[in-house]
Amino acid sequence: MARWLGARLSGSPRWILTDHDPDLLAIAAATVPGAVTDLRDFTTLSADDLAGTDLVTGSAVLDLLTAEEITGLVESCAGARCAALFTLSVVGKVRFTPPDPLDDELVAAFNAHQRRTVGGRRLLGPDGIAWAAEEFARLGYTVTRAPSPWRLTPGELFDQWLEGWLGAACDWRPELAEAVRDWRRRRSSQEPHVVVEHEDLLAIP
Repeated sequence: MARWLGARLSGSPRWILTDHDPDLLAIAAATVPGAVTDLRDFTTLSADDLAGTDLVTGSAVLDLLTAEEITGLVESCAGARCAALFTLSVVGKVRFTPPDPLDDELVAAFNAHQRRTVGGRRLLGPDGIAWAAEEFARLGYTVTRAPSPWRLTPGELFDQWLEGWLGAACDWRPELAEAVRDWRRRRSSQEPHVVVEHEDLLAIP
């Protein structure tokens, strides 16, 4: 987000990179010269922590949070009167071309996995962006949502996405494993394309 936004913002923005994973934080910091690192769970940020901040931004994260975590983050942004931009949130829609009879069942299994409970945390998955939009609107923000689909064709990125997607679906429903093997055989001669729907959210106080 810093690399993409940096070229679009005037002046010399000061970036504070927050993540609970020290390895990912080091990789991010190496690509954003001058950035300050903040090793913590970003959902614990308070309004005081965000004082003087113009924008809170993140990518592919709202679907990994609980309702309580999103509400807390929104309230912290509102307390600091800062804008927010969250991109690439999954919305639970995947379309293959050509379609296959098993596609809908796999989509449902993946979405259920996204909404699973982990360590007592009930993740919102595809419902995350809608919840965030409602919470920002509740606190008087002007909220804009826009589609940002992935359009994947056969290749390395497609293969990496597919492994993760099928793996999550089968983790949730292990009984699908044999059907997935048949699905893969059918797909192997088709060179399928896929659209993975995402949405971006911009909230301005």
